[in-house]
Amino acid sequence: MGVRMMEFKMERPGLLKEGDHVTVTEGVLPSNYYYTIDPSLAMSGNYPFRERLLAREGDVTSVVENPRGFYVTVAFSE
Repeated sequence: MGVRMMEFKMERPGLLKEGDHVTVTEGVLPSNYYYTIDPSLAMSGNYPFRERLLAREGDVTSVVENPRGFYVTVAFSE
């Protein structure tokens, strides 16, 4: 079993912090999946079907702010 890191964009600061345990919901587009940290705290980019996330729970490993916004990295065991 490996660990998969995934980045999510958070719309405003303070919604999540390092160490938080989170659950994600999977969304489906015509050729991609995307993931939302419940309850709508942050959203991932789009992932092709072959890169589907199997886990639905993970732990926040970092929260960073850069010129593009706030980004949360979550570690999933799958």
